[in-house]
Parts: sequence; structure tokens; C-alpha cells
Amino acid sequence: MKNVVTIKGVLIVTLALAAISCKNSGSKNSSKATGWEINSKDGGFQYNTQYKEQETAPGLVFIEGGTFTKGKVQDDVMHDWNNTPTQQHVQSFYMDETEVTNMMYLEYLDYIKRVFPPQEENFRAIYNGALPDTLVWRNRLGYNEVMTDNYLRHPAYAEYPVVGVSWIQAVEYAKWRTDRVNERNLADAGYVDRKAIISDVTAESNFTTETYINAPSQTYAGNEEIKQTGRKGNVRTDAEGNETNIYATRETGIITPSYRLPTETEWEYAALGLSELREYNVYRGRKKYPWDGQYTRSGKRRTLGDQMANFKQGKGDYGGIAGWSDDNADITAEVKSYPPNDFGLYDMAGNVAEWVADVYRPIVDDDFNDFNYYRGNVYTKNAINEDGTVKIVTTDDIVYDTLSNGKVVARNLPGDILQVPITEEETYLRTNFDASDNRDFRDGDKRSSRYFGQTFDDGTQSETDKMYHSPKHTVTTDSAGNVIREYDKSNSKTSLISDEVRVYKGGSWRDREYWLDPAQRRYFPQDMATDYIGFRCAMSRVGSKTKTKAKTKH
Repeated sequence: MKNVVTIKGVLIVTLALAAISCKNSGSKNSSKATGWEINSKDGGFQYNTQYKEQETAPGLVFIEGGTFTKGKVQDDVMHDWNNTPTQQHVQSFYMDETEVTNMMYLEYLDYIKRVFPPQEENFRAIYNGALPDTLVWRNRLGYNEVMTDNYLRHPAYAEYPVVGVSWIQAVEYAKWRTDRVNERNLADAGYVDRKAIISDVTAESNFTTETYINAPSQTYAGNEEIKQTGRKGNVRTDAEGNETNIYATRETGIITPSYRLPTETEWEYAALGLSELREYNVYRGRKKYPWDGQYTRSGKRRTLGDQMANFKQGKGDYGGIAGWSDDNADITAEVKSYPPNDFGLYDMAGNVAEWVADVYRPIVDDDFNDFNYYRGNVYTKNAINEDGTVKIVTTDDIVYDTLSNGKVVARNLPGDILQVPITEEETYLRTNFDASDNRDFRDGDKRSSRYFGQTFDDGTQSETDKMYHSPKHTVTTDSAGNVIREYDKSNSKTSLISDEVRVYKGGSWRDREYWLDPAQRRYFPQDMATDYIGFRCAMSRVGSKTKTKAKTKH
């Protein structure tokens, strides 16, 4: 009996101490810094204290980051010094489970057509600029008109990867996808009206994520019938009687990071799927393909001999002998036709090659950076009006670009915040960047040398010749509106590499086995398209590196 009383006494003391400790340390709804209440109904500091972790956005799978050797190819028969192995570290991120399909892209075209009707002169180039180039299927000595006419739109090809899309178009698709997903998130949270964003959105009154964050009152051109101003009871009133918490902010955790193209380093890391080779802190062995093994055929008993990807097996052999070694596709194949890699990603070899974000250079400067390596940063900032507000693009402010192939695309759309290059105001005395455009930074040419632009004692200046001296074709329009295309016929050009060529990765249905190695890399002009390059989107991970709690390691 005495023991029971003693145990009860200890328990009461423990609970009392715990209560005192909690009171002193503060709760989730009181500040650890000041003790003031967070999320008070009377106003004050508002923050999402219930946030757990980033939710996986539609279509994506989680890729836990880590260290790997980029550029380690099994075969290098070209000897082009294009894949020098470098050790890189990749932060955790998300990636599309499959390539973007025709049906996914048609949803984008449908939205563009509804919001920016192509029958209106001012918007015609917006829709036309988003259309994939279906003529990529044509061949001078081949009959491919069935794909030219049907591949993009026919339901038979709905789940096939979209092709005929340039790098520029892929980037614009990712921006649109970000806006639509965040618009849905805001509707689910009660900040906008779900029905209105389907029926009432127009070219003059639409949604973009960055505008909502930076100038929420100007989203939908200020249409209060669409914006429902915090319908779920989060609205607060400040001391002056003004409503606050009307709009969702980044602090709410509702707004997801942007969809984008993966960097080359991310894509290669994700394609390799090295998880089954991990043993403590090292990788045992090497992988030649996204799947385990050194061959393109399955070694498992149930699927023994089956091809693991859709690729060209030999001259005149795009699928194999029908009914036996066939890979079940002569052009592209329906997504998920082959097993995924260890990250759960499909078709990371074969089917279609894929655009990545990077500007192409044969040199990977890992001496300068080995963390989230990416070449292509062009830093911009929001344009500001004279009254200090951000400048929103209107239907009268749309700027169009004429690409090198003569195609016209919209550089910005109504509702976007106008972007301008950063200036010395942002770069002065910074050590991590000093220019807006960093595509040429440390890329091996003389401009990247330490003596570039310097004046020597004898008054001479260092050379400024560029290693990547590519052709410059021009497209102009005369006074009558006729497009004039001029080819650069100079014999002094030294390279096809420029700031407008982008890396694409992975083998395709047109490629031989050699190109299935995830470390292989090639490049193509960013404003041109083919019948064998598609894309998939990625998204950065915010918060913890892993989705599982860290365990004590012994």
C-alpha cells in the first residue's frame, strides 16, 4: 500500500513539473521570442503553426536527395569529353512520375484557347505559340502523315508523351501548371470561388501565382466575385477596424513551389535511381541504365527477355520482331508501359528524350560549385510603377518575341508581373553573384578568365574573343508585315553552342542503346522541336530532406 502511495506521489509531481515546463516554454500558439499570442483573433502576428510538411503536388513523386557521381558513363565511344565525371550533391525534390502526355498538354491548350481566344487578333499568337509542332513527324522519304494528323489530339494517343514541344514551350507549360494548381489550392482553402475560376476567368481577369503573392488585390483584376477573401474564418480585424488575413500568403503553406523543368543534375540523379545500390555511405557497383543490370532485357524469371525500354534496336529495327522480342512500340509508347526505376519514375530511358533546364556547355565547373549544379541562371526582379506598386501586364502590354525559326511567342501574358533584369542596386558588394545573366559564367572561354576586360601596363586590354562563336540567324518583318528570314553564312563561326541551346537527356524511340545511359547528354536549340524530345516537370522540396524521421544510427 505504501508503494502505491509513493508511485502516485511521484506521478503527481512529474505531471506538475511538466505543466510548469510547458507554461514556461510556451505553446505552439505563443511566441518563443516574445510570449505574445500567435494567430490571435484580435490580430497581431499570423502564422501557420500546424504545418507538417510539403504535400506532394499532382503528378509528382518524391526524390530524396543525396550525393552521386554525375557524368559517369559506361561507354564513351565518341571520346568527346562531354561527360567528365564530377561528384555532385542534389537537394531533395519532386519529379513527374511520367513524361507530360498529350492529354495533359491538351488541357493547357484548352485553357489558353478559352482565356485568350485565338480568333481575337491581339491573342492569336498566344495560342499559336503554345501549339506543338505536329509537322515534326514528316520525313522526306517516309509516310508519317497519320502521326502528323492524329498524334497530338486523337484519344488513341492520349497517354503518349507529347512531342513537337520546344524548350520554351515546356517552360511556359510549367508556369501555367503552377498557377492552376495553386488556384485549386486556394479554392480548396476558401480564398477563391471554385465555380468562378472556371466560368469567369478572362484575359483581363485571371490568376498568376506571383501576382497573387506580390499584389493579391490586383489578381483577377480586382474582381471580388472571384476572390472570396478568406471564407473559412481566418479573417481578422486590426485596431483600425481593417480586415486582415483576407489573402493567403506564403506563411499559410497553401501556396506550393513552382513546377519547372528539372536541372540536368536532378534529372540524371533521378534517372539512375541508385537506392538499391546503397550500402551505408557508399554505392556498391555502378548502374548503366535506370534499371539494375548491364543489359536492356529483363533478367527476372517472370519477364525474362522482355525489353526494359522503348528504343531503336538496330538499323531498320524500331521495335523488334513482332510477337517475340518486340518492345511493343515502333514510335513512342504509352507511358507506364515499362517498369519504373527505384524512385518510381517511368521511362527515364527510351520512349522520348527529355528537355532539362540547363544551357549546354561541354564543361561542368564542379570546382566552383558541387551543390545543386545548374547553368542557366538569369536573375530578374519585379518592375515597379512610379507609385511603388508592381507593374502588372495588361492586354495592351503583351510583348511578343520572334524566334530564330520565325515562330512568334508571347514573352509575358496579361496578369503576369513584368520582369526586368537586376541592376547594381542588387549586386553591389555581393560575393555570390554580380550580374543578371549568368549563362556564360566560367564556361571555359576567354571572357571567363581572370584577366578578361583588364587593362595592362602598356595600355592594351585582354582579349575578349569567345570560344562559343555560333551562327546568328535573323528573322525580321518589313513594313508590309512580311517575315524576312536571313541565314548566317559566315565561315568564321566556330561552334553551334550558344546561350540558346539546352541540354536534353535520355534515349528515345529513335535512339540506339548507347543513349539510354542517364549520364549521356546532348543539346538542341531551345526554340526548336522534334518528334523524339518531350519533357517532364519537377518541383523543389521545401523543409526537411526526407519524409521519414531520422533514426539513431549505430
